[in-house]
Amino acid sequence: MKTIGLIGGMSFESTAVYYRLINEMVRAELGGIASAEIVMHSVNFAEIVGYQKAGRWDLAEKRLADCALGLQAAGAGCILICTNTMHLVADGIAARLDVPLLHIVDETAAAIKAAGFRRPLVLATRYTMEHGFYTDRMRALGLDPRVPESDDRTVVHDVIFEELCAGVVKDASREAYIAIIDKARQAGADCVILGCTEICMLLDPDALPLPGFDSTTIHSRAAADFALRAEPALKFAI
Repeated sequence: MKTIGLIGGMSFESTAVYYRLINEMVRAELGGIASAEIVMHSVNFAEIVGYQKAGRWDLAEKRLADCALGLQAAGAGCILICTNTMHLVADGIAARLDVPLLHIVDETAAAIKAAGFRRPLVLATRYTMEHGFYTDRMRALGLDPRVPESDDRTVVHDVIFEELCAGVVKDASREAYIAIIDKARQAGADCVILGCTEICMLLDPDALPLPGFDSTTIHSRAAADFALRAEPALKFAI
């Protein structure tokens, strides 16, 4: 079994989901009381959010690259950044590594294409929805991603940072998200990406107006497959 390197803490709520899912997937494959070989560096999310708000993505990249290099030195055979937003600096981090960085956008796009969809709605932080790193990469991979309109992007972003990152899950927020998804369905979206790793705390991807793709589960599956099979297998369930 290869060792998985996780850069977590962004937020620790979703990192805990990664840890649980990867171990459950490995146990399901190997049986008994098997679990994954994992090394993790969990950062102080307040520091990273400070870089985001200041637009200092260069400092965020250096911070996470240092974490990645430390995990590599500790024996990690692959690296995961356990958040969608910080994939804005993923290419710069990957360039410094001698082991693969499993990119959450690539894995999610592969799952969507394998299931026969093409026009995903992206629900995520404002940085992910509005910076080109996510939607442009999706387009390069053959998809036609959409994002909510401006007011709805504010709702999605605020729920993530003010509620989910603090471990708060509200029915009213779930209803607001579902209304945004239904609006996108009427406008032509054919599926929805839970494109922030905390959104799985709020929404069940199987109980939405559109077929749902949970990026946290997809990314975790890629890690488990890498650890067990040397390369991620493009087999995902919705």
